[in-house]
This record gives sequence, structure tokens and C-alpha cells, in this order.
Amino acid sequence: VFYTNYNSHKGTDIAQQPNVALLLFWKELQRQIRIEGHAEKASALDSDTYFASRPRGSRIAAWASDQSSIIAGRESLSERVTYFEEKFRDQDIPRPPHWGGYVVIPRMLEFWQGRSSRMHDRLQYTRHNSGWEIKRLAP
Repeated sequence: VFYTNYNSHKGTDIAQQPNVALLLFWKELQRQIRIEGHAEKASALDSDTYFASRPRGSRIAAWASDQSSIIAGRESLSERVTYFEEKFRDQDIPRPPHWGGYVVIPRMLEFWQGRSSRMHDRLQYTRHNSGWEIKRLAP
């Protein structure tokens, strides 16, 4: 699950084509996970719950920033922040309708562990109707 502005580049891309690929890399551990799957919007309740857990400044930013759009300058963004700080002064900040979560339903996972001499370990899990198939891949 991840959260974003539905109108951002990734949000509009997912709306057009919900097949996604994710890569999580931990350099210090020489590990990564690659995920391929289908993204769909999280429930409104899950998005509301997560939004409410975020710091107040992050909730204001979700209202103030039209993520990925071109802006005139930093000052215009600061003005929008000030506007929403005033608008929501002394009250809870509701989740904007253009912001929420996506759930990725994986169909393939690849776990990579770096090893010396590029003899890395790679395990690929592929989902089938009968369950997960596991294959070891050459480095």
C-alpha cells in the first residue's frame, strides 16, 4: 500500500494502466525486492485513517500541493500553504478527495541478495491459480 495525489503523474498513469512495477532497494544490506502487479485504490476508510495519522503539516501539504504540476515559484506554494493553514485553523483536516492510497496486488515478486563476484541470489515468486511458483534465477 502506498499513498499519493491521485492527480500526480503516477496517479494518472495508474488510472490509465493499473499494471505496476515497484522496486525497493537497500544499498547497505545489498538487497532489493521487485514487485509486479495490479494497483487499485485503497478503501476510503483506509485512506482516511492513514491521512489522519500524518503530521498536520503533511496534511496541509496534501491540500496545498497540486503534485507534479508546474508552479510559478516557491512563493505561490507558500501562499497556498498559508491559505489552507487558515482554512483549517483549530479543526481537523479532512482528507482531500484527490489524495489516497493504492493497494498493489502482486503477481510476481523477486528477491535479490547481493553477493561477492556478482554471484547474487535471486528468487522469483510467481502467482498462479494454484498458489506461488518459486524459481531461482541466474545472477
